[in-house]
Amino acid sequence: MEPPSEQRTSGPTDNRSEIRAFLVSRRAKLAPERAGMPSTRRRRVPGLRREEVAALAGVSTEWYTRLEKGHIGGVSEGVLEAVARALLLDEDERTYLFELARAARPARRRSQRRKDVEIPSAVQWMVDSMTMAPAFVRTGRLDIVASNALCRALYSPMFESDTTGDRGCANLPRYFFLDPGSRDFFVDWDEGAKATVSVLRAEAGREPHDRALRELVGELSTLSTDFRTLWASHDVRIRHEGVKRLNHPQAGRLEMTFRSLDLPLPQRAVHDLIIYTAEPGTPSQDRLKLLASWTAPTTSPTEPTRPPR
Repeated sequence: MEPPSEQRTSGPTDNRSEIRAFLVSRRAKLAPERAGMPSTRRRRVPGLRREEVAALAGVSTEWYTRLEKGHIGGVSEGVLEAVARALLLDEDERTYLFELARAARPARRRSQRRKDVEIPSAVQWMVDSMTMAPAFVRTGRLDIVASNALCRALYSPMFESDTTGDRGCANLPRYFFLDPGSRDFFVDWDEGAKATVSVLRAEAGREPHDRALRELVGELSTLSTDFRTLWASHDVRIRHEGVKRLNHPQAGRLEMTFRSLDLPLPQRAVHDLIIYTAEPGTPSQDRLKLLASWTAPTTSPTEPTRPPR
């Protein structure tokens, strides 16, 4: 098999550094015994060696070395699958690797999945109709572009944060990493921070030409050591669902489950619809009902709700 081409690219299509860092990070995290390789005391670095990954993938060491240097644009899907299996990538990591490969092909015009589009009125009406479930629509950059009154009451610390300012919408990563109050608001801040960065990293693989996304990552990397450290780990997550625990300044502790649904929009844009629910009969449901009772029906759909203090 011929080594992958060293075709040079420049500008926004040149993502070789991201490819290199991702593959190196996955190789370093893979313990030899997990991959069926003998573990010896002579290993000077953690994880597998390049030649071991190459052997597991059925390619030459020279070939894999070039691949790990970022020359991935001409690689077939079959070979990428072999590398993904050798590195024991999970489904999200595999998808991310394929997205990086597609972005590295300058001759192939990529479809623009996520664009900045105006949220249709019908979508806002749908979200507003969920009076007992906090719900919001977010972009790939994790901007909150639509929300219902209960969501704005639940996330009032974020909507009222200085990180929102005059930007026009709240942004979850900015609130997580640039507002010190987020550590008190999110009970599981560490886990949430990792998930937030992993989702943002996956979006960077899908949309490498998104200038606003690059600016957001640059801003957070400059201003937050925590973000910079997590971003360098190259962990990815396509979908984030599970349990959310919050310390609301007025309602108290709430524990809810949340689910994410793809929301196709005009111009091939796809945003996520996030819906929170509390288990029936629990104190969290009672507190959510209390928040709902504080939400005035005349609240503007674009203004955050402030519960009475």
